[in-house]
Amino acid sequence: MTTVLVVPPDSVPSGGNTYDRRLAEALTGLGRPVRRVVVHGDWPRADADARTGLSRVLAEVPDGATAVLDGLVACGVPEVLLPHASRLRLVVLVHLPLAEECGLSPSSARDLDARERRVLRAAAAVVATSRWSARRVADRHGPDRVHVVEPGVDPAPLAPGGDGTRLLCVASVTPRKGHDLLLSALARLTSLEWECACVGPVGDLSADTGSSAAYAERLRALCRDLGPRGRVSFPGALRGEELSAAYARADLLVLPSRGETYGMVVTEALARGVPVVAGDVGGVPEALGHDPRGERPGMLVPPEDASALAGALRRWLTSADLRERLRCSARLRRGGLAGWERAARDMAAVLDREEPR
Repeated sequence: MTTVLVVPPDSVPSGGNTYDRRLAEALTGLGRPVRRVVVHGDWPRADADARTGLSRVLAEVPDGATAVLDGLVACGVPEVLLPHASRLRLVVLVHLPLAEECGLSPSSARDLDARERRVLRAAAAVVATSRWSARRVADRHGPDRVHVVEPGVDPAPLAPGGDGTRLLCVASVTPRKGHDLLLSALARLTSLEWECACVGPVGDLSADTGSSAAYAERLRALCRDLGPRGRVSFPGALRGEELSAAYARADLLVLPSRGETYGMVVTEALARGVPVVAGDVGGVPEALGHDPRGERPGMLVPPEDASALAGALRRWLTSADLRERLRCSARLRRGGLAGWERAARDMAAVLDREEPR
C-alpha cells in the first residue's frame, strides 16, 4: 500500500524539505511507494483554508492506512489531526519542536508546545532526525517512544582544497542560523586573508520593513564593519550543480547556528572531504562525528560566542598543520557516511512497527 507523506511547501531550500523529499525517494526505491502531498499554508500557524486542506487530505486516506506528516504541518493543529487518530496510523516526523523556533513570544511558545504535545501523544509513532532531537521531544512531551531516523547524504566528488582561505556557510539567513555571529567573528580577522560565501535563502536581508528588518539591518551594519573589500557575499539559495560547485570550491564549512536538530550541511561538506567549524549545538556533534581514528573532522565552538568562533577560524587560517590534520580527518570520515537507503530502511522499520536498526 502506498504511504502518504504530508509536507509543507518546499519553494525555499531547507534541511527539512530536503529530508522529506529524499526520504520519500529512497523509500520508493526500496519498493515502498510514497505519495508526497504538499499542503499549502503558513505552518504551523495555518489559516482556516490551510487547515481545511489538511483535513481533506487526511479524509482521503483509507481507514487503517499510515500517514506520515511533517511536524511543521501536523503539530500546530491538533483539532485537525486528532479526529483521524483512531482510524489512521499517524506517524509524525519532528525536525524541531515548535516551541524552540527563534523569535517566538513566551505565550506563542507555550501555545505551540501544548498543541504539539496533544498531537504527539495521539500519534502512533514519533520520528526525530537525531538522537539529540529525540531526547528533546521525549523530555518535552513524553511520547512512549521516539524513533530516530538520521538523514542520509549523497556521495560527492572530493573537493580539491586550497590555501584555506575560502570559507562557506550554507544556511537560511535567519537569526537561528547565526550569520550575525559569523560576521562578528570575521570582523576580528580583517588582518588575515579570507573570503566567505553565505549561501542560502536571503529573505528580508535587503528589506526595510517586516519582522526581519532589525536582524537584516544588523547584518548590513556588520558587513559595513568588515570594510570595503567585499569579502563576504550572499549569493542566495543555490541548488543542484551551483550548490555542488560552491562546496567544491570551499576549504572550510562554517555553521554558526544557535540551534540545529542535526545539520545536514555538515555531512554534505564531509561527503566532499571539507572540514567543518560549527556551534556545539543540538545534533551537530552527531553529524560531525569522528573519523575511524576517533578524531573529529572539524572544530566545535560554544554557541552564541563570536569570540570563540573567531578563535577557531584564526587557528584554521594561520596553521597549515591544523588544516592538513582536519582535511585528513574529513576525508577519512567521508568513507563512513551513510546514504539515504539507510535512512529509508530505518523509516521502513518504524512503518512496519519494528525496532529500527
